[in-house]
Amino acid sequence: MADRLCLQGILYVLHNDIAWQLLPLELGFGSGQTCWRRLERWQQAGVFDQLHRILLAELNAAGELDWSRACVDGSHIRAKKGEPTPVRRRSTGGSQAANTI
Repeated sequence: MADRLCLQGILYVLHNDIAWQLLPLELGFGSGQTCWRRLERWQQAGVFDQLHRILLAELNAAGELDWSRACVDGSHIRAKKGEPTPVRRRSTGGSQAANTI
């Protein structure tokens, strides 16, 4: 399966928000399973992170990005609730002897 067709299949699934197994074979993108495996392999290899950096650099160089309207999305970072829980330490002091009466 050609990389370009797989990428088109991946984009089709993501754009249409459908399950991988529902990717229509008649579109010629290959099976949803094949596209999913290729996406997983490319993701692990850092292909999409690199592509994102390249696109941002090229758009920035062309003056096509308005950084004054940028926002930070922290939705992928776990939010801590309240103060951190202190670590319980074992006492190093002597303990009372057991009552033998």
